[in-house]
Amino acid sequence: MTAYRKLRVIISGGGTGGHIFPAVSIANKLKEVNPETEILFVGAEGKMEMEKVPAAGYEIVGLPIVGLQRQLNFKNIVNDLKVPFKILQSIHKAGKVIDEFKPDIAIGVGGYASAPLLWKATAKKVPALIQEQNGFAGLTNKLLAKRVGSICVAYDGMERFFPADRITFSGNPIRSEIHPYGEAEKAEGMEYYRLDPAKKHLFIVGGSLGAGTLNRAMRKWIEAGCPGSEGIEVLWQCGRYYKKGIDEFMAGRELPFIHYTDFIGRMDLAYACADVIISRSGASSVSEICAAHKAAIFVPSPNVAEDHQTHNAMALVSKDAAMLVRDADAETKLLPTAIELLGNPEKIKELERNVAPLARPDAAQTIIDEVYRLV
Repeated sequence: MTAYRKLRVIISGGGTGGHIFPAVSIANKLKEVNPETEILFVGAEGKMEMEKVPAAGYEIVGLPIVGLQRQLNFKNIVNDLKVPFKILQSIHKAGKVIDEFKPDIAIGVGGYASAPLLWKATAKKVPALIQEQNGFAGLTNKLLAKRVGSICVAYDGMERFFPADRITFSGNPIRSEIHPYGEAEKAEGMEYYRLDPAKKHLFIVGGSLGAGTLNRAMRKWIEAGCPGSEGIEVLWQCGRYYKKGIDEFMAGRELPFIHYTDFIGRMDLAYACADVIISRSGASSVSEICAAHKAAIFVPSPNVAEDHQTHNAMALVSKDAAMLVRDADAETKLLPTAIELLGNPEKIKELERNVAPLARPDAAQTIIDEVYRLV
C-alpha cells in the first residue's frame, strides 16, 4: 500500500453544490489516507460553501470575489463595476492566506474563489491541481489550465479546453454512500419513505433549491388527472424555494401515491428505491446516477454557462445510458416519457446495463494519487 505523508492542503472554489460536494469528497479522501493532513477551504463570501463546508467539518476562509452578471439591469451594472476591485482584493487576501497556511498543494474545483487563490498559489510556486466536473470546461478552469500541474476531468474530449499532457481522467468524486444497491437497501428505502414495494417508483429530484421546470411538469400531469399512474408511486423532491407553492397546489388533492418533500435527507435510500430517476444534469447528479447504476431521464437546465448540462447529459445519451427531455418540452413530454419508461422493464434494464460502466467509484482516489505525485 502507498504511504501517504501528512500534507497541508488548500481546496478552493464553490458557488454551487456541483463544486462543493466534489471538494468535500476530495477532502474526506485526503483525511482517509492520512488523518493528520491539514485542510483549509477558501470560498467566496456569501456563497453556499461558507455554510456547507463548516457543516462537513472543515475550516473555510471567504474571499470578497464576485462574478460578472450578464443580465443588463441597474443592480448588475453596479455589481460589474465592483468586479475588478473585488478581484484585486481577493488576490491580495489569497496571498496572505497562502503565506499564513503554507500549503504543500492548492486544489481548485471551479467557481469564483478558485481563480484568485490558484493564481496566487502558482505565482508563489505552490504545486496546483484543478478538477473540472463538467463536459464543457468552466471559464475559471480554462484560465488556470496552463498554470497548474494536473487537470482531473470526468468526460472524454477535454483536450478541446486543456493541454492534453496535463489531463488525467478521474471522473467526479461523489459521496461514498452512493453505489449500486441490493434488495436489503431497497427494502430499507421503502420503509424509510413509506413506499409500497409492490409498485414501481419514480424519483424526481430538482436539487436543494428545486427545479421550477420539473415542478411545473408534475403539476401539469396532476392537473390532467395523473394519466398512466396505476401501479406507480412518485417520490418528488420539489425544493425549499417551491415548497410553499406546492403545498397550496396539493391542498385538497387526495393523491396518496405522490410523496413530495422539499429536501431529501437520505439520497442513498431514494436512489435505492427508484426504478426511474428524473433529474437535472449537473455534473454531480450525473456522476451519482452512474454510480448507482440507475435509469434516468435528464432535463438539462438552460440557465447555466455554455449549456454545460446538455453536454453532461449527452455523454450518457450518446451511449444509450440515459434519456433526455429538453427543458422547453418538459411540461408536455416529461411525465409521459417517464410513465412509458416505467412500463418498459427491458428498456430500464438496458439503461442500467449501459450506465454501469460509466461509473467512476475510485475518482477521489485517482485525484489523491495525482496530488501526491505533484507534491
